[in-house]
Amino acid sequence: MSAIDRYVEAATRENTRRSYQSALRHFEVEWGGFLPASADIIARYLADHAETLSINTLRSRLAALAQWHQTQGFPDPTTTHVRKGIATLHPATEKRANPLQLAQLERLAAWLDGQIAHAEQAGDARMPLSHLRNRALVLLGFWRGFRSDELSRLCVEHVATEGSRGMTLFLPRTKGDRALLGTTYKTPALSRLCPVAAYEAWITAAGLTEGPVFRGVDRWGHLSDGSLHAGSFVPLLRALFRAAGAPAPDSYSSHSLRRGFASWANSNGWDVKMLMEYVGWKDVRSAMRYVDGADPFAQHRIESALAATSPAPPSSLPDTVALPPRTAAPIVAPPALLKVETRLSLRLVIEHNSKLVCGMAKAQRWIESFCLSEYAMRQ
Repeated sequence: MSAIDRYVEAATRENTRRSYQSALRHFEVEWGGFLPASADIIARYLADHAETLSINTLRSRLAALAQWHQTQGFPDPTTTHVRKGIATLHPATEKRANPLQLAQLERLAAWLDGQIAHAEQAGDARMPLSHLRNRALVLLGFWRGFRSDELSRLCVEHVATEGSRGMTLFLPRTKGDRALLGTTYKTPALSRLCPVAAYEAWITAAGLTEGPVFRGVDRWGHLSDGSLHAGSFVPLLRALFRAAGAPAPDSYSSHSLRRGFASWANSNGWDVKMLMEYVGWKDVRSAMRYVDGADPFAQHRIESALAATSPAPPSSLPDTVALPPRTAAPIVAPPALLKVETRLSLRLVIEHNSKLVCGMAKAQRWIESFCLSEYAMRQ
């Protein structure tokens, strides 16, 4: 491989390359298409898989085909209206992993602690290492909101702990780091479920001084030189949830840690800006996909409003009300029936701050939903 090809390959994420290669192989080998392709061929390819593949998968396949044509110097044939028609005729809700609740995290951590103590008493050299690694992985993944690929690329030389204060983690490359400047994260030390203590216990037991943090452990307790593959995190976490007795363990994935922390932070008073800065989201829409509200069905809010506007008992009101003559003074309601209402005038100045956002009306709806509805304000 030449130096130019090596640098070009390094500019693309490995997961993206594998996804694009799989998409091209599906188009050429499994479906029997030819490259370069025309717009009609692309439209027929989409129509043939409209009922079997999700709209997100089709969107990913189109991105791979578009990238191939652009890099080979051919016009992009993927601009077609067929995809929009497929989304209209075959609507589907987006599948999301269940968020890991704090109570379930405590249950899993307690189970891992018990397994570590039992293995040490039995003289098992392998199981304590595996459980120490799994505890550090789960606690750090939850409290830091890391993706599986970020956990797999974390290196010991890029982690610095500061005793009882916290730890600093540096990732040379993340999903949102388009300029490849690297991202620094900070994680606090906690009184319970502490990710810093779990990390230090794992590093000390494994004797790691450099290289990947989270590695494989074989049946004899030997550590591998390479890191855990990002794709192995889902079966590993599901096996842990199943062993710890968590309900519906197959409904969890590596995103359950990220979604679980986002939901926990949102229910404990973190605003969206603080959450985005901590986790590293650049777009508010990405953050909202992970946040589950504390009252998702709005039951508490509606019940509170019903209680505040409950009708008076029938016995407290007269059966008939005599109308006063025209010359009488205007009727003044008794103080108990007066309703105090405060008017607040807001001037919203909405400006474009991202090339991905183009809807001013949507921005106004989000502001009213996330910022004003908390105070039961109505327009």
